[in-house]
Amino acid sequence: MQDAIIVNVTAPQDEAEHIADVLVRRRLAACVNIVPTVRSVYEWQGEVVQEDESLLIIKTEAALYDQVESAVKEMHSYDTPEIIAIKIERGSPEYLQWMSATLHVAKD
Repeated sequence: MQDAIIVNVTAPQDEAEHIADVLVRRRLAACVNIVPTVRSVYEWQGEVVQEDESLLIIKTEAALYDQVESAVKEMHSYDTPEIIAIKIERGSPEYLQWMSATLHVAKD
């Protein structure tokens, strides 16, 4: 799987599991890890904001990125959610093969 990517998304803790579940059920992600609490510090509308969020680590492929982004935006409560894709340069061949097979299961 040469086009494997990780998409990082931060979300309110009460939304993270729902987003992860939907992405996996729609076969837009092979796996989503949820880091339950990260402390985010950022500027929003002229104010520095500090809040606890969850970090979703979404394993998917580049060809599905637009659908992942769209799905996250439809479920996310933020006006501008963090959605950042990182290319997987190398990985266990067996894991990458599992990812590919999981994402490409025929949909009925």
